[in-house]
Amino acid sequence: MQERAVEAYASFTTDIAGSPRGKTTGAFFDFDGTIIAGHSVTELFLERLKSGEIGGQEIFDLVAMASRYLLKPAGFETALAASIENLAGTPEQKLSDLGAKVSRERLSADVFPEVKAMIEAHRRRGHTVAIVTSATRYQVQTLAASLGITDILCTELEVEDGKFTGRLQGEACYGKHKLDAVRVFAKRKRISLKKSFVYSNGAEDVALLEAVGHPVAINPDRKLAECASRKGWHAVELDSRGFVGVGDVARTLLTFGSALPFLAASLPIRALGGSQRDAINFSIGTWSTVAALIARLKLIIDGEANLWSHRPAVFVFNHQSAIDLLIVAKVMREDIVGIAKKEIQRQPLMGPALTFAGAVFIDRDNVRDPKTALAPAVDALRHGRSVVIAPEGTRSRDGKLGEFKRGAFHMARQAGVPIVPIVIHNATDALPVRSMVIRPAEVKVSVLKPIATDGWMLSDVAPQARRVRELYLEELGQGDKVRARTS
Repeated sequence: MQERAVEAYASFTTDIAGSPRGKTTGAFFDFDGTIIAGHSVTELFLERLKSGEIGGQEIFDLVAMASRYLLKPAGFETALAASIENLAGTPEQKLSDLGAKVSRERLSADVFPEVKAMIEAHRRRGHTVAIVTSATRYQVQTLAASLGITDILCTELEVEDGKFTGRLQGEACYGKHKLDAVRVFAKRKRISLKKSFVYSNGAEDVALLEAVGHPVAINPDRKLAECASRKGWHAVELDSRGFVGVGDVARTLLTFGSALPFLAASLPIRALGGSQRDAINFSIGTWSTVAALIARLKLIIDGEANLWSHRPAVFVFNHQSAIDLLIVAKVMREDIVGIAKKEIQRQPLMGPALTFAGAVFIDRDNVRDPKTALAPAVDALRHGRSVVIAPEGTRSRDGKLGEFKRGAFHMARQAGVPIVPIVIHNATDALPVRSMVIRPAEVKVSVLKPIATDGWMLSDVAPQARRVRELYLEELGQGDKVRARTS
């Protein structure tokens, strides 16, 4: 995927964009508190506790370890080694599976989107990106893979016959040993530390930060903040992840809850003789603007001119998150109509609200006669309103683009209007999967060039749907060509 002039979180990636290209520049990221908010060991502990794998002795040892670390951080390695003893005899695969589950269900939502953007910026420059952490591989590897990181420098546990021995393999990757691990890795990979970047939140990594040309403190603790200020290092404070407060919950409720009041606010327009179209445009435009401000949602739009060059049109978007409704409304602003399942029309609250908003309800079960099923949407298009629809039909649960249903392409062909792809890159930064709370985010949206449907035959619909899906895969970095270029 080619680099673009407009990117989400560009203010956090400026230094990276100006750095030398190539694998000889390293980008080393601490994990806990740097890539993710909080500590992965806590989530892993809670999952093991829930599954009944932790006994009283291990709880006592873990509390002792935490107490010793708080009182004397220099004793971390000794305390860690003591806690590892409790794993003796545990199958390695069990901890690996547990770590993967924790990453998918808990840690993935705690990744700072700004740091994710930094990682991607380094990848685009061709840098060697690695995680260097005192955590174990089992806490890190699944999330690292989702971020496109294959190199992990971490605390390794000794395994014999597929089971943990209760001993460390070598030294804990902490303090001076973390620096040693980076130096060995850099020598093997021919990486110049003077050209390299290190990102960390803790004072225990000062020696490592001093060893590179570009040290960056992410949400630094007190000692690291003082050191960074004294040495003139770049420091970044992030609040987009971490503790969910009352304010976050209130913003979420206001973001979605304000939709109905703004729909009702258009009633005076109708009462004064305005058209339904003008009233709906007022409601959608006003709600999407105000709701985005409440949610602290900033949209970075590429190809905005493509939104207006050919209307009416069938606008298709990839469905990543529940906040896609707001994103699409904010991007489109006016003269749009959503597509909803016919069953929703009978729901007591949602049905009347969507009906008032001008939604078109179609019978998705009527697959034998798509022309009749899509007739209401085609009629809206012929009356000058653009249709917005997610061809996947349902939200992605793992970030991967789903298969496209063909309804959108049938209606575009029948109405003789173009298809306009809207690619939402990172909606889950604002509302992660399995989360109900909106977080501050910059979301990138790419509006691709309209695709004419003139001359399409019925037999063209399936291959054209596949073609459009390939465009999405390319934009999202999920296509085979993109993977080949970045591997």
